[in-house]
Amino acid sequence: MTIKLAIVGRPNVGKSTLFNRLAGKKLAIVDDTPGVTRDRREAKGRLGDLDFVLIDTAGFEDATDSSLEARMRQQTEFAIRDADVILFLIDARTGVLPMDEAFAALLRRADKPVVLAANKVEGRAGDVGITEAYALGLGDPIPLSAEHGEGMSELYAAIMAHERAPPDPDAPKPQRPINVAIIGRPNAGKSTLVNALIGEDRLLVGPEAGITRDSIAIDWEWRGKKFRLVDTAGMRKRAKVQAKLERMSVGDSLHALKFADICILVMDANEAFEKQDLSIADLVVREGRSLVFCLSKWDTIEDPRAHFEELKLVARESLPQARGAPLVTVAAQSGVGLDRLMHAVEDAHEDWTARVKTKDLNEWLYATIARHPPPAVGGKRIKPRYMTQIKARPPTFVLIASRAEEMPESYKRYLVNGLRDAFDLHAAPIRLIVKAGKNPFADEEK
Repeated sequence: MTIKLAIVGRPNVGKSTLFNRLAGKKLAIVDDTPGVTRDRREAKGRLGDLDFVLIDTAGFEDATDSSLEARMRQQTEFAIRDADVILFLIDARTGVLPMDEAFAALLRRADKPVVLAANKVEGRAGDVGITEAYALGLGDPIPLSAEHGEGMSELYAAIMAHERAPPDPDAPKPQRPINVAIIGRPNAGKSTLVNALIGEDRLLVGPEAGITRDSIAIDWEWRGKKFRLVDTAGMRKRAKVQAKLERMSVGDSLHALKFADICILVMDANEAFEKQDLSIADLVVREGRSLVFCLSKWDTIEDPRAHFEELKLVARESLPQARGAPLVTVAAQSGVGLDRLMHAVEDAHEDWTARVKTKDLNEWLYATIARHPPPAVGGKRIKPRYMTQIKARPPTFVLIASRAEEMPESYKRYLVNGLRDAFDLHAAPIRLIVKAGKNPFADEEK
């Protein structure tokens, strides 16, 4: 079994930097500002030949009220309970502070294996802090530099001492989860939706806009199918994104969108389909991801039926490129609509991965052009010859035709809409490439 390693400590000691170092890529947002990380984030890590699951946590705050800092502390405590080994990080340059001592006392009560590491020791700047770390009573501190990769061999030996038995090589390979990105504007209810789906307070929520900064991936199973839900930071209009941290958060959200299978665009039902929502939806379609519209906070709408019909009309007129994307209403607080949402996600994924037989495609093509042939351009006809699907995820088709470069965009849209209706591919973007066939008389003409 792979061990779970939680990286904990007070704010700004380098937890996310070490997380990125062990993960082998820049997953967590790193900045000199204390308290950048808020939710706990998991990723696969590797050190030498040792594999583990990493948990990045928020900086430990000494708060127990209903503030954001207290909720961040609860997330860190959840990570400690969930982990097999705790990697307690201190800043060797500033030495041991009272908050480090309070955190060390909490870890001793947790009754979990603890590896103590003193970060930022490059250039012998942290010698005093390393000496002070012995007083925490958590064993010998490991001096390291997460930024420069120093001390990794000592860290490897310390973690190796707690490794579990190796996995069974004959065990069946795990099923690849469906990657679902939860996207939208700030304060639309994305984190609340994820918490409602998985049935626990896994993500920080609250009335404050912009709580989520990192994109947080959560593995979850629904009715026997594996999903990876990725909660993302809210995306505002580009002109309004000024602060460095927000730019990094939005960049992280865009990365999650581009690597998703399905994107759930969460919108507050009271202000859905505003200009920024339309921009995000258009981006999803251009990236070739399947799109599901989710109207959150539906329990606050006074006339649900009339409002739903109005929003359907807005979606159809404002987003013709997302024609067929399902529109689902949800009240996450009460759990209403969650099953409908997941059924829509399943249908969207089925459409996104669909493959159509070449024989069926060409039978449909010949019937379609017989009913409505392409318009003549410059007095010459365009002759579609045959069609085939070259890939799924999303469904991508190639049409071979004479005078391919002159086929009007309106006729291409006609063919795409016909494909949707004929093969029930309403919930996925469809790409159609029109190419000219090879001229068999080209060599003779030369």
